[in-house]
Amino acid sequence: MNLTIDQIPEDLWVFGYGSLLWRPGFSFVEKHPARITGLHRSLCVYSFVHRGTPEKPGLVLGLDRGGACRGIAFRVPAADRPATIAYLREREQATAVYLEVLRNVTLLGKPERRIDALTYVVDRGHPQYAGKLSLDQRLHLIRQGHGRSGANPDYVLSTVAELERLGCRDAELHALAERLRGAGHTSPLPSGSGTEGSGAGGNFA
Repeated sequence: MNLTIDQIPEDLWVFGYGSLLWRPGFSFVEKHPARITGLHRSLCVYSFVHRGTPEKPGLVLGLDRGGACRGIAFRVPAADRPATIAYLREREQATAVYLEVLRNVTLLGKPERRIDALTYVVDRGHPQYAGKLSLDQRLHLIRQGHGRSGANPDYVLSTVAELERLGCRDAELHALAERLRGAGHTSPLPSGSGTEGSGAGGNFA
């Protein structure tokens, strides 16, 4: 019998590349800087719920084809696997714009390790897939966006702040952040971090 992704009786790794970097929202026992290849971080998803509405959409991140992406991998105990996946589905899949897949991820460090991690990849066939927009188009959507989780500029600036803590520069996001800061937006404090279990072995730096 083939088990579904939430039925596999093993610890779960989750790859975060956007808001999961600074607001995972689930408990974990370990976290590592990580890299995924063959996909890159991009503001390519119209947001109708969390950072915008259908009438005034915002713009949020997805993993799109090509390149590579730095992020964080979180390890969740097997006992918490079903509940964590249920939480992520409710959060990430409000409009089913992502494909929920297990992808090979490299945990950075000495030595490097390879694991399979739950990853949310944009569905290019979904109506909310924005594709490649110009800088001005993205700025317009971000500035107007406000949804269930707050203002769209806060989302972008919080993600950039966390990437900087990782020692990672994302040219697209940093260019947008500079324009947003120039308009008077400041980086908000992250709201509601996940909790790392006692005795965690994460070597996040």
